[in-house]
Amino acid sequence: MLWVHPRFKFNFCLRLPKRRISANLNTNQIKMDPEMDSQLKIGFIGAGNMAFGIAKGILSGNVLPANVKVSAPSSRNLGRFQELGIAVTHSNIEVVCGSDVVFVAVKPHLVPLVLNEIAQHVTDRHMIVSVAAGVTLATLEELLPENSVAIRLMPNLPCLVQEGALLFARGSHAKQEDGALLRSLLHRCGLVEEGPEAWIDIHTGLSGSGVAFVYLFAEALAEGAVKMGMPSALAHSIASQTVLGAGRLLRDSGKHPAQLRSEVCTPGGTTIYGLHTLEQGGVRASTMSAVESATERARELGRKSTAGSRK
Repeated sequence: MLWVHPRFKFNFCLRLPKRRISANLNTNQIKMDPEMDSQLKIGFIGAGNMAFGIAKGILSGNVLPANVKVSAPSSRNLGRFQELGIAVTHSNIEVVCGSDVVFVAVKPHLVPLVLNEIAQHVTDRHMIVSVAAGVTLATLEELLPENSVAIRLMPNLPCLVQEGALLFARGSHAKQEDGALLRSLLHRCGLVEEGPEAWIDIHTGLSGSGVAFVYLFAEALAEGAVKMGMPSALAHSIASQTVLGAGRLLRDSGKHPAQLRSEVCTPGGTTIYGLHTLEQGGVRASTMSAVESATERARELGRKSTAGSRK
């Protein structure tokens, strides 16, 4: 069955071939033809780490560097995009007018300014994807033209090495095929999942901020080894490999963390003694509270963005 994404039917700048998808009626999922991605024009407004990580992931798929453009007010972060063969500009409007999918990757407080600037250039062929923490779909849709396709995406820093965890939620005018298109674009960035918008702030606390929590634990592991007499460089190298190996085993085995933890412990052994000390220090409760605090902060930012967009 041949299919053309609705976004491209009225794109007068592009002559795109029809793309093939197949529908799995049991799971109600849409699978995109990988060749479809190579025809897309992708734009980034903002040139920070999230934009760079997503761009690297997209380019490791089927999208050509010539089909990507990035804008930023200064040239400070644009050089690394140019090294990937990506065109750069200081004009957000130029990015929008030459793109089908636009990633808005700026600080949350700048989103209203950016969307007000580009709104008159957003058409029904565009998909606007926001990666700004706390900025709700309601805010995006209020600032964009009526019936605009908006998607809220929360990536995390490991997108820089294509090991990210990304969660997205579709706006009221984004269809299932829009989600499938975004998933196809991002699949090289890491794990890509879709869920209700209420999960996005939780994902921010769990995975967006959670990366820093893991780094703190890795740092503490290494410092413990240094305290016991190991050279610092070696301790940090082993700590990073320990976190990497544990994470891969957790992901690839499909086992619950508690099961893997119990497999490391032996009666009266070193691990159970160390775990007892961690529990005495409240590491479990502190970690849960950290996720809760980060989630609540994301929700607070969302409330502020909604209030700010109505002024």
